[in-house]
Amino acid sequence: MEDEKYSKDAMRVLKETSRTFYIPITFLKADLKYSVASAYLILRAIDEIEDHKNLSNETKFDLLMQLSELFKRPFNEEEYANIISPIKEQLPEVSIRLYEWVQSCPAGSRSFMMETSSEMAFGMAKWAKENWQIHTKEDLDDYTYYVAGSVGVYLSKLWNWSYGQEPNEELAIGFGRGLQAVNILRNQKEDIEERGVSFVPDGWSRDQLFAYADENLAKAKAYIETLNERSTVLFCRLPLAFAHKSLAAMKKGQKKMSRAEVEQTVEEVQLEVDAK
Repeated sequence: MEDEKYSKDAMRVLKETSRTFYIPITFLKADLKYSVASAYLILRAIDEIEDHKNLSNETKFDLLMQLSELFKRPFNEEEYANIISPIKEQLPEVSIRLYEWVQSCPAGSRSFMMETSSEMAFGMAKWAKENWQIHTKEDLDDYTYYVAGSVGVYLSKLWNWSYGQEPNEELAIGFGRGLQAVNILRNQKEDIEERGVSFVPDGWSRDQLFAYADENLAKAKAYIETLNERSTVLFCRLPLAFAHKSLAAMKKGQKKMSRAEVEQTVEEVQLEVDAK
């Protein structure tokens, strides 16, 4: 009953945190819906530490490495509280309540979620220590793997756990990388001006970054074509459609899709999936 309470509250907080991501999650069947929702909130909680404007990179590295280790064993609420106690007043609700998001994850998929969370926290710690200085394509691949490609791998494990689907891991990583590349393009100016950080390899033009996004989104499309369960296909198709429309908007000088475009895209994708 306690875990069920956490699961319902996780969906409420998710809707408040990211309406766009909430929409595709609602199409998943219950076990997958709560597995993905809890993971999103956990990874968002970690991300809030990585992106925090008032924490030093040294502090971020230390906290994220402690979290990476904490995720390698049964998650202890008291230990987590001790880890964040020096900075608790600076953290948002989603980070403070991380223990609850762990509890909201179904028991059958929790080990996958813990493994992914540990890996992402480690990768974020690594790049915080490096001040996110991306110099080469290999650097970009490494960073985008930790913060997004690893999520593609997690999702693939969920599909296998829930209904025996065994997707291609390389394509799953490309799916995550493609979505992250769109985020990098969208936030490129703010990252440089507000954080002094560039996720663009040395010498790359914006067009090359667009090409990187397009290359990985092509892998995302190929990945989705390997899936055979309707709710999973719909869940994956929506963020891919959002990504393509966001890229198109940015190529025209617009920053993001309008709310009306989001709603229209949801309807279009549903019709396309149902037509197959």
